[in-house]
Amino acid sequence: MRTRLILALIAAAPLAAQATDGYFANGYGMKSIGMGGAAVAVAQEPFGGAVNPGAMSFLGNEWQFGAAWFSPLREASRTGSGQAGIDGSVGSESRSFIIPEFGINWKYRPDLAIGVTVYGNGGMNTDYPGGQISVQSACGGFRQGQGAPYNLLCGSGALGVDMSQLMIAPYVSWEFMKGQSIGIAPVIAYQRFELRGMQAFEGFSTSPGNVTNNGHDSSWGVGVRVGYMGQLTDAIAVGVTYASKISGGFDKYKGIFAEGGGFDIPSSFSAGIAVRPTPQWLLAFDFERIWYDDALSVHNPGALIFNCAQGQTNACLGGSNGAGFGWQNVNVFKIGAQYMLNDSWTLRAGYNHTQNPIGPDNVTFNIIAPGVVQNQWSMGTTYRIDRQSEVTGSFMFAQHNEVTGPSLLIGFGAPPTTTETIGMKQYLVGLAYSRKF
Repeated sequence: MRTRLILALIAAAPLAAQATDGYFANGYGMKSIGMGGAAVAVAQEPFGGAVNPGAMSFLGNEWQFGAAWFSPLREASRTGSGQAGIDGSVGSESRSFIIPEFGINWKYRPDLAIGVTVYGNGGMNTDYPGGQISVQSACGGFRQGQGAPYNLLCGSGALGVDMSQLMIAPYVSWEFMKGQSIGIAPVIAYQRFELRGMQAFEGFSTSPGNVTNNGHDSSWGVGVRVGYMGQLTDAIAVGVTYASKISGGFDKYKGIFAEGGGFDIPSSFSAGIAVRPTPQWLLAFDFERIWYDDALSVHNPGALIFNCAQGQTNACLGGSNGAGFGWQNVNVFKIGAQYMLNDSWTLRAGYNHTQNPIGPDNVTFNIIAPGVVQNQWSMGTTYRIDRQSEVTGSFMFAQHNEVTGPSLLIGFGAPPTTTETIGMKQYLVGLAYSRKF
């Protein structure tokens, strides 16, 4: 049965899109999500492969299966182009996703736990209908000889991206001395990608036939997560964890991503503290650092396309130092509280704040991936059915945030007053069932 559950999650990978810190998930496991994602120094769910494998020595024999309904609302607009005729606005039509998760933890010995976590690292999915730009002569040099209407990035038909990442992370956790535990989790990553509606940029690519509208492509990669958790006193625990970069890429899109289609999953570091001032209360705080500069296709600024136009081939889309989305490294802060109301009910609340990886100078390309939310609020509850099983529900709201900046199209004939705005807000409702064995 457990094998079938894991296979079902892999089959569901194309549906994955997640509440995000950039494009990392804000939390893993419904209890963690209810606490703003804070979980590095907490052992409540079998998701060590996604959070901290070192914490799993302090969790008993347990499996958990859950799913969440996730609704991201994205929009993009352009104004100020005047007679150029490329103003427009559009909202993504992909607004509803189901996200599964599964984890199992087994205490092989009192000091040794093994398990596996299957989860979505995050995702980007937008689906903007075309037709925003209807002027025949619009988009200038981008689409000479092509007929309108165009989408917001001067391409033909619908504009959007479908990016999903599924992780399979077996782990081992060893309590090497009382209250002190370390763990390691090899991470197998499956990525799936499709891009549509970017025909206008084929002339700025090292491989024009591999920029857009080539269907889905996929790749596999391997990395590792290591972690430590220390139960310093009965009331205080600390934890740290590091996840390595995972290499990946898409041959069908080697003309859009830097390094000939490279799309690496960035490394990250997290540290956390958990405090139990009373047996009923749990307070947790996590800090996370995500290094988006590990992946040139994500980190390089979009303005490098101007160097491409001046003959620097390595700066072209798909080049060895090609133009990208301009995402900067970010810090993430997560805080959560949990209160055990009685033997049956536990209540949670949390807050998650991430720095915005997208600055005003990199709005244009990020129309297809507007990962700009910064403030996320959550709450949740667990109902204990009996001594072995319980049900957990969580709700998350990421408040609307937007970024406005000058359009890259200014460099190709649009007036200097041309600006673009991207925005997003999110909702998530999830339910999970867990059982001890």
